[in-house]
Amino acid sequence: MKKTAVILLTVAALLVAVFLADRATRLDSKAGKSSASDGSSGPAPDFSLRTLEDSNATLSQYKGKVVLINFWATWCDPCREEIPWLIEFQEKYGPRGFVVLGIAMDDEGKSVVAPYIAKERFSVAGKSVPINYPILLGNEDTAQKYGGLIGFPTSFLIGRDGRISKRIIGQLHYEDIDQSIQSIL
Repeated sequence: MKKTAVILLTVAALLVAVFLADRATRLDSKAGKSSASDGSSGPAPDFSLRTLEDSNATLSQYKGKVVLINFWATWCDPCREEIPWLIEFQEKYGPRGFVVLGIAMDDEGKSVVAPYIAKERFSVAGKSVPINYPILLGNEDTAQKYGGLIGFPTSFLIGRDGRISKRIIGQLHYEDIDQSIQSIL
């Protein structure tokens, strides 16, 4: 009987913690500001990361564009599930000044990410297509600039003004992020 009570109390405590963490990282859609203390509505921190082609890419080179930064990993199931949506958004909104930046956070780096990108194809509108947006090799320093990562995927939508307008921890909700992108394009 005591074991059951302890298990129930532990589960209840975890549910409360998840609820509070979720509330702390959501944006107030009316005010356009984050309720999180990590400055989610502030300027997006610049970074310099290596591409799969061994060049450097910075956030500042996309100044004036709407950018969706997506921290992900090749082993992450929710990350792989949202890739077709990211491909679709890049194709649909790219001509209007939108870009997805995929920041791969695999510990093994390029040795795992490059073969994955070269091999994998994703179903988008009935077609099997490769990733059509830049993939950068992430690191802990970059993750820390964005307030640390609780898990993967974690995404940040950045307006043309360089300010973070939305932080999404966990898998994107297609309709929500589509509407958010359209609202700041």
